[in-house]
Amino acid sequence: MKDIDWKNYGLETQAIRAGQRRTHEDEHSLPIFATSSYVFKNAEEAALRFTGQKPGNIYSRFTNPTVNAFQERLALMEGGERCLAFASGMAAIFAVGMGLLKAGDHVVCSRGVFGNTVLLFQNYFGKFGVETDFVDLIDADAWEAAIKPNTRFLFLETPSNPLMEIADIGLLAKMAHKHGCLLIVDNCFCTPVLQKPFALGADIVIHSATKYIDGQGRCVGGAVIASNDLIEKSIYPYLRTGGATMSPFNAWVFLSGLETLAVRMKAHCDSAFELAKWLTQCPGVNKVHYPGLPTHPQHELALRQQTHFGGIVSFELQGGKDAAWKLIDATEMISITANLGDVKTTITHPATTTHGRLTPEVRKLAGIDDGLVRVSVGLENLEDIKGDLARGLSS
Repeated sequence: MKDIDWKNYGLETQAIRAGQRRTHEDEHSLPIFATSSYVFKNAEEAALRFTGQKPGNIYSRFTNPTVNAFQERLALMEGGERCLAFASGMAAIFAVGMGLLKAGDHVVCSRGVFGNTVLLFQNYFGKFGVETDFVDLIDADAWEAAIKPNTRFLFLETPSNPLMEIADIGLLAKMAHKHGCLLIVDNCFCTPVLQKPFALGADIVIHSATKYIDGQGRCVGGAVIASNDLIEKSIYPYLRTGGATMSPFNAWVFLSGLETLAVRMKAHCDSAFELAKWLTQCPGVNKVHYPGLPTHPQHELALRQQTHFGGIVSFELQGGKDAAWKLIDATEMISITANLGDVKTTITHPATTTHGRLTPEVRKLAGIDDGLVRVSVGLENLEDIKGDLARGLSS
C-alpha cells in the first residue's frame, strides 16, 4: 500500500481511507486484529519494545492495529496530532482527569454537560481532592470569575446536552490560555464534520464514539485527541496502566461508522432543522431548542462556528413531566432510549433519565425543565417522524 499523506485530502476521503495498513494478504477492507498479544523475533526485540526503544505492538491493552487505525483516522479528521481510544466516552473523560489532575487542583465545567460527567467531577474526582465549579455555558463572565490560580482546565460540551446551547470556543480558549489552563471540548454532538474545536483554539477534544461515530447503536467507545506531547506524557501512561481499552471489534465498527459519517451528519441535520421548525408550530410546545432556528440565542455563533446545526432537537411541553411522559409513551415508531446519534430516531425525558441522578436544584440551574423532551433525529422518512410525534402531542 502506498505511503500517502492523508493530511492533503478532504475529510470525507480521510474518513474512508486514512489509517489502514494493508497486510501481506492485500485485503481491501480493514481487518480485525483479534489478538491479545504479539510475538517478538527474539528476547532483545521484546525488551526494546517494552522499553519503547523500538516501535511495534506489545499487548492489546494499549497497542492494537485495528484500534491504531481508528485512532489515526479520527485524529486526522479532527485536525489533531494524536488520538487515544477508550472503552467508552466516560472512560475517555476519566482518563483525561486521571492524566492531568492531582489533589488540590481545580476544574471549571459547564453545567450543561451529560449528567454522569457532572457526577464524575463532583463525586469521584472530588473525593480525591479535586474541586470543580460549574458555570453557565454561555456566560463568559462566569467562566472568567470561576478560574483560580490552581485551575487545570476548562471543560465543556458544545452544543450542550440537552438544551443545545452554543459556547464560543475561541473566546474560552483565549481565556483559558491567558490563565495558563487547558480548554477541553466534548465534540460528541457535532463530530469533526460539523465543528473543529482545534481550529478554534481547543487543547483537547473528547468523543463518545458510541453516538454519531458509530451511528447505528452497535458499540460503546470513546476517544481523546490532543497534541502528541500531551498524550504521551499524561494520557497514554494512564491507558497503559489503567486498561480502559477499546476492543479491536469495536474499533473496527467505528472505522466503518466514520466512512459514512459525513453523509449521515448532513441527513441528520437537514431533518432536525425541518423538525425543529415544525415543532414551533405545534400546540402544547412552549419552546424549541435548536441552534438552527433564528430565535435561538446563539444562532449567529452557531453559523460562524459550525458548518450545520446538528441532529438533536429538544422542546418543552406545557404540563411538565406528565405531558412529556404521555407524549413519549404515545409514540409507536420512535425508540424510547437515552442513546443518541443513531440512524433510528430516539426520544427521552432528560429530567428522569440522562440527568435523573442530579438533584432537582442542579437540574434547575442547568435549565432542565420537567417538561423537556429530547429527540435525536434519525434517518427515517421525516414525515413519519413528524407523524409519530404528532400522535404523542395529540395525547
